[in-house]
Amino acid sequence: MIGIIDYGMGNLRSVENALHKLKVDCVITSQKEVLDQCQKWILPGVGAFPDCISNLKKMDLFDYIKDSVNNGKPLLGICLGMQALFEYSTEMEYCQGFGFIKGNIQLMEDLNVRIPHIGWNQLEKNQDHDIYSILGHEPYVYFVHSYYAQDYEDKDLIGYSIYGDLKICGLVQHKNVLGCQFHPEKSAEDGLKILKYFVEDFV
Repeated sequence: MIGIIDYGMGNLRSVENALHKLKVDCVITSQKEVLDQCQKWILPGVGAFPDCISNLKKMDLFDYIKDSVNNGKPLLGICLGMQALFEYSTEMEYCQGFGFIKGNIQLMEDLNVRIPHIGWNQLEKNQDHDIYSILGHEPYVYFVHSYYAQDYEDKDLIGYSIYGDLKICGLVQHKNVLGCQFHPEKSAEDGLKILKYFVEDFV
């Protein structure tokens, strides 16, 4: 069973529908006793970083997730959920994240392209990884975001996209944590393959 963490933000149904296409058992929940029964978790998210962290703390989920993941629970963060995996963000205000992955979240700034970054972009390989054995030759994925990861460690970066002069940290992994800045649930066949990899093969 895959637990989709409900903290009041994010397109939960899109993720659920994508998992159903893959015939994966999943549950949308904020209840710890239900999450305890799930083998892996997905943390989606749409909106502002401080609201994400505030909601998780109000629902008494932040420390629960942090402790569980630090003890080995596999976690996939999507979009805002991926950003929350990093140490902190400067969106609206300084706000600490989970700190599972070294780095921080900053506003995208490039006068030559439109911000936010919305639409399809090629996911380019940063290093060899099992996930590329199942993706197409030139995988494209769907982004919607105005903030992006900076100061991360190159060893954690699996894939990236170029947008104007910006290098977008698209796909990251550190130990039992996987993060997608893009939306795999909206990224056609390659997106479904990434979700399938997380469900079947990740850690």
